[in-house]
Amino acid sequence: MINVTEAIKAINSNAKYSITGSDIDTCEIEWIDTTAISKSDIKAKMAELKTAYDNNKYQRDRAAEYPSIVDQLDKIYHDGIDEWKKVIKVTKDKYPKE
Repeated sequence: MINVTEAIKAINSNAKYSITGSDIDTCEIEWIDTTAISKSDIKAKMAELKTAYDNNKYQRDRAAEYPSIVDQLDKIYHDGIDEWKKVIKVTKDKYPKE
């Protein structure tokens, strides 16, 4: 779940603030030497970040199943790039880009 802090930092990585609460609708945000960002802008950014996160699920699934980098390099060294590609393709085919 995307939180308020992630959204604020995505809008303004230099923002200084203090938050009481975690729900965007009920939290209190005190802006410290920073131009205030509206809650509607923060909500919109949260939705945008969630969509981006959801759209990249295949990447997280692939990363969890790929062999370790050490194992991949060992495969390349012993069997060559073409054999390594076959191993990687299994995971890519299992979790295609959507």
